[in-house]
Amino acid sequence: MKRIFFLLALGSSSLWLAPAARAQTDTTRTRPAQKPQLNTAPPGAAPARPTQPAERPAVPVPAPPPLDAPLPKQTDPNSPSGLEFPAGSRASEQPKPLRRYFLYSNFGLGYSSNPYSGGQFSASISPAVGYRVTDKLAVGPGISYAYNNISFPSDYQQFGLPRSLNLNSVGVKAFLQYIVYKEFFIHAEYEVTKAQSYYIEELSANPLQLRAVTVNRSMRTPLAGVGYRNQLGDRFAADIVVLYNFNDGYDIQGYPLSPYGQPVIRFSFLFDLK
Repeated sequence: MKRIFFLLALGSSSLWLAPAARAQTDTTRTRPAQKPQLNTAPPGAAPARPTQPAERPAVPVPAPPPLDAPLPKQTDPNSPSGLEFPAGSRASEQPKPLRRYFLYSNFGLGYSSNPYSGGQFSASISPAVGYRVTDKLAVGPGISYAYNNISFPSDYQQFGLPRSLNLNSVGVKAFLQYIVYKEFFIHAEYEVTKAQSYYIEELSANPLQLRAVTVNRSMRTPLAGVGYRNQLGDRFAADIVVLYNFNDGYDIQGYPLSPYGQPVIRFSFLFDLK
């Protein structure tokens, strides 16, 4: 009995599986066959792998300095590299560029006496342009203006002379300076001046009457002396100069030979140009 039941179950299973196997067989027959893909890579070459972008390294951010940290040292424009040599060393003693041109103005004072008058007071101003041939030698041209006050003795006034006489002079000059030692220098100049001069004219002999007559004359004055320079800044200095007048005095007619007295003291100012 059991054997009959097993045979019936086996036959039922065969009938159920037969249509499914037939359908699968039909599908396989109707599907087109796919062509195999050929390997086009060169022999021995490994298959290409997809590349991934490399990651950029992180930029380090410096930490802020502490509040009590010293400030960075400023760069000296005269030493861009930041290197500084010890003071007094030969490397630190760099020569400064020589400024060739400078303005030179001076103010002069002088006083002298003579037998024809009580005294002569002189004041002058002489602006000039200087040129440095070397760091010690300088030359240059200039112009000058001088004021002179001639005073007569008091007993001359009874003969008709004034108490004083004012004279003006204008001239051109050339000067030379040479630094002898540090701030000390010698100064020499030669000036040609169109000056106002005077002479005393006798109007009558009995009683004696005199008159002071003003005339224009050409005078030549050589001066020389020593000076001291006080450097007030990088481009500014003040000088004091004491000069000797080599043409001081009067001629046989009583005319003064120079518009300046003896000695000539000048206060000068120097300004270097770029």
